[in-house]
Amino acid sequence: MSVKCQTPEATQMQRITIRLPEQQLEMIDYMVAQGEFPSASEAIRTAVRELIDDRGEKLLRRSEILSAMS
Repeated sequence: MSVKCQTPEATQMQRITIRLPEQQLEMIDYMVAQGEFPSASEAIRTAVRELIDDRGEKLLRRSEILSAMS
């Protein structure tokens, strides 16, 4: 089973508040200024999608294994 996030256009967005170290926020702002992302929000959405793509499948497999053992 593969975990893939939907694109922002395919899902309704919710607003959240996060706290980031100043150095991370400065780097996000720099990436936006350099044209890597259209906005800080899009940079953070991309990071969250990549996190879910990278770790989500592993977590689901681990959960399935634990469920099978119970």
